[in-house]
Amino acid sequence: MKNVFNELSRTNTKNTRGHGILEPLLARQRAKVANHLIPDHLRHGRILDIGCGSYPYFLSHTYFKEKFAIDQLVKPKSITNINWFSLNLNKDPNLPFEDEYFSVITMLAVVEHLDPSSLIKLFKDAHRKLIPGGMLVITTPAAWSDGLLRLMARLYLVSPEEIDEHVYVYTLPLLGWYFGKAGFEMAKIEFGYFEFKLNLWATARR
Repeated sequence: MKNVFNELSRTNTKNTRGHGILEPLLARQRAKVANHLIPDHLRHGRILDIGCGSYPYFLSHTYFKEKFAIDQLVKPKSITNINWFSLNLNKDPNLPFEDEYFSVITMLAVVEHLDPSSLIKLFKDAHRKLIPGGMLVITTPAAWSDGLLRLMARLYLVSPEEIDEHVYVYTLPLLGWYFGKAGFEMAKIEFGYFEFKLNLWATARR
């Protein structure tokens, strides 16, 4: 595998979404967590990052044979090595790909922006689009941190635009329930926290 983690140590001044003093640091932290969760053998296939933002930091700092991105925004002209799809998955939570197409699908700081009914449909479609043994990777703020994040947004430490768009908060058991509704087996689901338990991560294998 290429030296993914050395790339993560490089300074990045681009925000993935919105504007906030800590946004570049938070993007690096999410990418670091996601990269640690993804096993090497899955990197020989395709990855889809849903909700990559205006600058696809994670996809630009991970190694995969093929990279795909979905966001409501149009593809930046500077991005040339990522297959980009401009879609609103809140309105139409369907992934325009063949079944069993991806080895990994990531949703980093995305689920809190989606309507819960759209999220269930999207998780079900993600389950179909993953190869057997493929992995769905999620990061999202912990439910208890919502008030703190809104305070930080008022101080412009994190993006006010992003925090204002949060429509739901999640706990680990609740994410597990959503995974189960989508067809993932409970024995193939793992959870954890990062950034002083301000954020949580979850993986589900098909």
